[in-house]
Amino acid sequence: MKFIDRFLRNWRIKMVKPYIRANDSVLDIGCFDETLFEKLKTKPILSSIGIDPLLPQPIEGENYTLLPGKFPDDLKKKQTFDSITMLAVLEHIPTDEQVQLRDNCCQYLNTKGRIIITVPSPFVDHILWILTKLKLIDGMSLEEHYGFKVKDVPVIFNSEQLRLIKHKRFQLGLNNLFVFEKIR
Repeated sequence: MKFIDRFLRNWRIKMVKPYIRANDSVLDIGCFDETLFEKLKTKPILSSIGIDPLLPQPIEGENYTLLPGKFPDDLKKKQTFDSITMLAVLEHIPTDEQVQLRDNCCQYLNTKGRIIITVPSPFVDHILWILTKLKLIDGMSLEEHYGFKVKDVPVIFNSEQLRLIKHKRFQLGLNNLFVFEKIR
């Protein structure tokens, strides 16, 4: 991972961190590595899980486990979490699978739990393409962006079970933070 990739990832984590409460159990979908959990050590958080299909093998941390695989197929069915994070993940999920993703998140989320999402604005794809060609970023899985529209996030995630409690633009408006809370 190149410097700009790490810088952008750390900025996303900085935006998400205030919405993860102390003593939350966290599920990080599309974790890639342990960075989020390492940066949450100051909270502290309870036993948590990261899951990512690109992980070659499980990783055990002090209060977290990273698993190779896909959500929800490769998780224990009985486990629930206080926070579910998806940092720069939703735009990689095919459109016809996004409502099912929301429903799966609700099954794994405790009441009053939060789904915390970051998604880039569509213009970012052009910037990432240029940065990739200049070899300034790795540009992970850009072919999976599916023409995602930021305005669809509240449409997908506002439901009988979830309500939007925060939407904020950051990175000069090129990225978006959404926080949903499970109401029942």
